[in-house]
Amino acid sequence: MRFFFLQTVGNVLYLQSIMHLIDFIIFFLFTGGIVLFGCSFFKKKISSEEFVSGGRNLPGWVVGMSIFSTYVSSISYLGYPGMAYAGNWNAFVFSLSIPVAALFAVMYFVPFYRNMGCVSAYSYLEERFGLWARLYASACYLLTQMARIGTILFLMALPMNILLGWDLQLVIVLSSVAIIMYSMFGGIKAVIWTEALQGIVLIGGTIVCMLVLLFQTPGGPSNVVETALADGKFSLGSFSLELGTSTFWVCFVYGIFTNLQNYGIDQSYVQRYHAAKSEKQAKFSAMFSAFLFIPVSAFFFMIGTSLYVFYKMQPDLLPASIVKADDVFPYFIVHQLPVGLTGLLIASIFASGMSTVATSISSSSTIILTDYYVRVRSLASEKERIHVLKISGVIVGLIGIVVAILLSHVDGILDAWWKLSSVFSGGMLGLFLLAFVSKKVGNMAAALAVICGVAIIGFISIGTVLHGYLAIVFGTVVIFCSGFLFTMILDRRRK
Repeated sequence: MRFFFLQTVGNVLYLQSIMHLIDFIIFFLFTGGIVLFGCSFFKKKISSEEFVSGGRNLPGWVVGMSIFSTYVSSISYLGYPGMAYAGNWNAFVFSLSIPVAALFAVMYFVPFYRNMGCVSAYSYLEERFGLWARLYASACYLLTQMARIGTILFLMALPMNILLGWDLQLVIVLSSVAIIMYSMFGGIKAVIWTEALQGIVLIGGTIVCMLVLLFQTPGGPSNVVETALADGKFSLGSFSLELGTSTFWVCFVYGIFTNLQNYGIDQSYVQRYHAAKSEKQAKFSAMFSAFLFIPVSAFFFMIGTSLYVFYKMQPDLLPASIVKADDVFPYFIVHQLPVGLTGLLIASIFASGMSTVATSISSSSTIILTDYYVRVRSLASEKERIHVLKISGVIVGLIGIVVAILLSHVDGILDAWWKLSSVFSGGMLGLFLLAFVSKKVGNMAAALAVICGVAIIGFISIGTVLHGYLAIVFGTVVIFCSGFLFTMILDRRRK
């Protein structure tokens, strides 16, 4: 253990202090370097357009790595190993659905947004159905991002709480302040470039940790695979058509709908499509991020499975106080990794969390400006718009802190996040597809369809018949289908 234990032998105390100090230095050098790198993009004179689109000249690989880093957040870094440790690889099915959504985005969404020009993902909804549709979708997006920020801030703070014994709430506040600082200094350009760097670090940290864990387990990798196979830890879930549990099909369909929403109407993704220097580069960034996420998420699940075998073979190494599956990986990082790797892994977890939180703050502040503020102050100056972007970013970050503190009492954080995101999405994917696919559906039909979709989402969220993951699926389908139905009914009434 790398804590400052009181020892009777001075040399032992000195050695443990140095071991702790090495990890401490590695972590803070990386975190401080990221913050300084992000702040280096600060410009005294910057337009609101450049602040939210990054000048529209960034390379595709940088944008793709940024999308990847946004997707891999601390939710994946700690949530995936926790799910694999407690269960199996069922949640990995979600990752397999990502290329399907990315391909759809490359074919339809990227060209659509690039041609439209407006940086807001929801301006098209106003063109089709009126102001209410744009405000409804943007409000759902803001709620989703606040829940996301809170979830990630909590998972970022968790290993630091275990490593240094620091108060969980204090770590949440300090890390949030650092992220707000650089995301508000340089705008989306600073966010994208820092995310590209963070993505490289988190991939390296994940691979190193997986290899160390595999070879540190008694019997090595072969024993990990054999034991996990015997205990059904590699199962992708039941292939039955039951809708009340997380089967293979429930997880896969949920993944397709969620990722269609991410790649199709999520503001943070749409901003990146605009930030790429060409449509071709924007398309490349979408596919690059999707196919990169599959092997990296497999590494996360392998870490969770290896943790299961590691502590099954050596149960005395895991204290009874560790009862949450999400706490097992941070405990391993602190107590079992060699000197220096602990600091690297904590830095990797922070990297994944910082990138996603910065993205959520940046995209949320963009929505607040474009979809709300300028509607009241259409003649606002560039200076005023920049102030609004920065102030709203700070407010969103503060709300995220409150959500993180509330979520600190939740067990199974990944499952909780998936259910929250499914509910807060509000079926806005269905509304967007309705607008995108058909020109015949009118304002009234769309509004009635949304009411039906929200009612279904509420029923699934509080009921026990269907799994909570299916809220976004049925909400989307109901809105899309009922939109056409109400159009037919209203047309008949007019005739």
